[in-house]
This record gives sequence, C-alpha cells and structure tokens, in this order.
Amino acid sequence: MREQTIADSFEFSGIGLHTGEHATVRIFPAPAGKGIVFRRIDLDNFELRADVASVARVAYATTLMNRGVWISTVEHLLSALYGVGIDNAYIELDNFEVPILDGSALPYVEAIARVGIVKQSLARQHIRIIKEFILNEGEKTLGIYPADTFSIRYDIDFAHPLIGKQSLDVEFTGTNYADLIAPARTFGFYYEVEKLQASGLVRGGSLENAIVLTQTGMLNDTSLRFPDEFVRHKTLDLLGDFALIGQPVLGRLVANKAGHALHTRFAGELLESKSHWTVGSRTEVPVSSAR
Repeated sequence: MREQTIADSFEFSGIGLHTGEHATVRIFPAPAGKGIVFRRIDLDNFELRADVASVARVAYATTLMNRGVWISTVEHLLSALYGVGIDNAYIELDNFEVPILDGSALPYVEAIARVGIVKQSLARQHIRIIKEFILNEGEKTLGIYPADTFSIRYDIDFAHPLIGKQSLDVEFTGTNYADLIAPARTFGFYYEVEKLQASGLVRGGSLENAIVLTQTGMLNDTSLRFPDEFVRHKTLDLLGDFALIGQPVLGRLVANKAGHALHTRFAGELLESKSHWTVGSRTEVPVSSAR
C-alpha cells in the first residue's frame, strides 16, 4: 500500500473549545514522506510537526509546542486524518487553538470524503508490534499487543447514569472509523465548568460543541448519537493522540480509564521501546476510509 494525502484542500472556521477565540484551519495536500505538519500562518508560517516530540501539555486537550509556538486541541483533527489513512497533509492555522466545530471528528471526515484521497509514490511504512507494551498510572492502563490488524478496545467507568461502565472494541478497516468513531462528541460535567473556566479552560464550550452532563442527565436538547457515545469519543481521542506516532500501526490497543496524558506518554515511550516493534512495508495493511 502507498502513502496517501487529500485530493484537494478544505477549511473550517469556528471557536476554540478552551480559549473561546475564533480560528480558521485549512488542510492542504502534502508531498509523500512529509507527514502531518502544522503551520501558524499568523506567525510567519512557522511549522510544527505533529509528533510525540512536540507534545507540550495535555490538560483536557493535547497541545503541541516548538520554540515557544503553541498549537492546542489537535486531537480531533489528527484522529480524523489518522482514522481515514491520511499520511501527509499541511494544516494551516491562524490562531493558537484548532476550532472545536461540533465537538467530534465528523466534519473533517465528511470534508475528506468530499475532496477525496489520492495515493502517492512512496510505499507506506508501518510499525508492527512484536511484543506487548503496557503502561499503568494508578487505575489507568494502556497497552498494545501483537496483531495482524489495528484495533482498539476502550473501557471507561463514570459514576453517572448516562455513562456508567462502557466498553468498545473496534477494528479499523473500511469505513469503521467514519461510521463508528468520528461522530462521537466531546463531553464534560456542568459542575466542573466554573472551576475549569477559572483555570483558562472550556471558555468556548457550549451545547453546540459538547455534551454537557448534569448530575442526572444532560443539558443538550438533542439525543446522543450513540448510546455509548462517551466511550466512542474516548476512542476518538486516543486515536488522535496515538497518531503522533506518525505511522500506521499493526497491533491491538487496550485502554482502561486512560486520558490524554497517558495516551501521549504511551505513544512516546512506545517509540523509544524499539524492542517491542519493527518497521516495514506491507501491501495488504488494512486501513479505514472516509465514507
């Protein structure tokens, strides 16, 4: 299988979930071998690669930084690109934070489906897991195991009547990402809003871009997109953080009560643990696609 990029550019404008500031993000095709590269067009087109070396902060979102230049809340966009198999793209942003849109990755996936995907000249390299690798942080666990495909199992447990214990097991082939993961929206608890805003977070949060939970239900007047939308969104986030590895992976990810901090730490330490994986090309590597 060869590397892929988008066939044409597309853009979105909106507010950042945490800053509340308006931003426009434009995604362009990039040459084979380039990877995913952000450009801050408000800062002389400063480039910042989407990789684990750039991770700077993971408080309720994943933030990248290089030489004092920040780009925040990148996980939904990176999840969409990784989930549908985009290896190379330029992402231009005119502010600090990627717009949150509807709180999911669906707008990006739909845009990719509209413009199309093109194959490129280079053979796609993949990481094959050959020995299990596991990290634990208290009750949080994240591991990856050898497999011939790429799949994720995620388990969460929240003391809330709409969530409770939820589990999801999905293999990323065909349109599984677009159909099963991309539509799931971010969520938060209303009782935490004041404290988070005092810390400079969720200043752009609203019922249009997040599921807001009360003690017994939710404030949104729309129904959930899936009965287990919460664990699906955690899977979306994990995939966006795991995308910072920079290559497709053959392995089975298993997560329990994890979050951005563990996701990004895991990606970085896995890359450093070279005895646990090999790199090679494979023509039949399964990959999800946009609808």
